[in-house]
Amino acid sequence: MDVSRRGLGRVLGLGAVAAGLPGAVRAQGAWPNRPVRLVVPFGPGGAADTLARVVAQFFPQVVPGGSLVVENRSGGGGTIGGGAVAAARPDGYSLMVADMGPNAVGKELIPGLSFDPLRAFTPIVHLVNLPLVLITREDLGAADVAGFIALAKARAQPLTYAAPSVGHPTHLADELFLSQAGAKSEAVQYRSGAEVLRALVARETDWAIISLSSALPFIQDGKVKPLGVANRAPIAALPGVPPIAATLPGFEATTWHGIAGPAEMEPALVQRINEVFNAVLARPEVRENLVRTQGAEFVGGPPEAFAGFIRREAERWVPIIRAANIRAE
Repeated sequence: MDVSRRGLGRVLGLGAVAAGLPGAVRAQGAWPNRPVRLVVPFGPGGAADTLARVVAQFFPQVVPGGSLVVENRSGGGGTIGGGAVAAARPDGYSLMVADMGPNAVGKELIPGLSFDPLRAFTPIVHLVNLPLVLITREDLGAADVAGFIALAKARAQPLTYAAPSVGHPTHLADELFLSQAGAKSEAVQYRSGAEVLRALVARETDWAIISLSSALPFIQDGKVKPLGVANRAPIAALPGVPPIAATLPGFEATTWHGIAGPAEMEPALVQRINEVFNAVLARPEVRENLVRTQGAEFVGGPPEAFAGFIRREAERWVPIIRAANIRAE
């Protein structure tokens, strides 16, 4: 997908900041003087994992000698991995790929959760927004979104949809879609986007809203059928696939990722880590990879902007979680 003008402006701005940053990174402070753990709160193969591994690959080029060690800790809508980071020392060596579940709405998903997502973390930088696409198993028989909704409503036995863990942003997008469509469907939970796609190909489930990055190879191979994108506008990577909003006015959903650490991190350390990840995000190789593989819209910016974004996401999605009575086990 082509980045939006707004997204492109952010990327160009980041590039200007990054031009002199590697030298500045070497000159400032001691972080990092040992490997940094980057927790992905979902299983391998999904969008968050792919993003983490691209960032980890280019991290040493911004911080010579530095390394990010990616650690997958899935379960509980991302709150198991999130809990591990929330309990870590706030020294910058335990970070996470931030996500809606563990960092914004986890308390709503798990009422007895041991940490408050809006208080347990230090938002550091908003990396990307990733587009979502509504797909069905190849032989379901729906030609477009309207036809799919009609099929779902006509079935005596409800269709099933696949989600990569309870409360995952794509799970919430599924429920938003059903609510606006006035249709019913039963959820089948998996551990990652890769497992969701395998289930659709194997005809274990009927449909899913999932990240474009995970779905695109399967779409290109004809193994699943794309019906609509969750953006307000079409996506260049899927020519001819209209927005869901063309059928359900106002529908929009995305998944987003950033970097967060435990609460109570020192402001100077937060600023340093923010600058490093902004510089990684600004590298042309990173931008090319994430646009090609994920259709990413780059965000970047200061920690305060990411903190405000997370609060707004919680305000938006908590009512949907309550209406659908979504609870992670």
